Amino acid sequence: MNEVKKVTVIVVFGVLLSISLPHLTTLNQTQNLKTETAPNTEATTSNEVAIATPEKDESGTPVDTTQESPVQTEPQVTETPQEPVVSIPQAQAEPIVYDGLTMNELTEKLNRSLHSTLSGTGASFAKYAIEMGIDPYLAVAIVLHETGCNGTCSKQVKQCYNVGGMKGGPSCNGTSYKKFNSLDEGIYAFMSNLKENYYDKGLTTPEAMNKKYAASTSWAKKVHHYINKIKAA
Repeated sequence: MNEVKKVTVIVVFGVLLSISLPHLTTLNQTQNLKTETAPNTEATTSNEVAIATPEKDESGTPVDTTQESPVQTEPQVTETPQEPVVSIPQAQAEPIVYDGLTMNELTEKLNRSLHSTLSGTGASFAKYAIEMGIDPYLAVAIVLHETGCNGTCSKQVKQCYNVGGMKGGPSCNGTSYKKFNSLDEGIYAFMSNLKENYYDKGLTTPEAMNKKYAASTSWAKKVHHYINKIKAA
């Protein structure tokens, strides 16, 4: 009896095993297939983290955000050095020296009456007249009368630079007239003579000078004639 049960149990177990074995194999294959095809969430998650979606501008063009934004710095202001202010002195007007004229104007006025050898000597006459306090019109008028330099000057002027008919030595070509080494020397000597021997003694007009300067009584009148011409020039 026991042997029969054992055989029966073995047979039943074998039948059941034959029936269930294909189902177990299929189930195992299905589980393996699910395992193989299941998504790798860790990899996917890892990839999603590694690959960043690029930013885009308004037109849809990708924008490179890897570059650092430039640091905004305030512009440096360079101060321009101030140039020193140079004050330019104002040109002063020439002073009036005689008859409402400046020295230059007086020189030009005298030059308009001086000709021949005395041409252009107005500056010397003006300079010495103002320095010595002599009327420049009177001084030049005496010269024009004594030397004839309103036209052609006398030999005393041309050869000996004697502009006022002064007498003394050294002699001019054996005459009683004095000789000088230059026109300026002769003009200075003439002006000094007027100052020392006439003006310093109060003789400041042609009439006051006439008796001492010339024997002719018409000398003063002739000198006045030249004074008027010089003033009108």
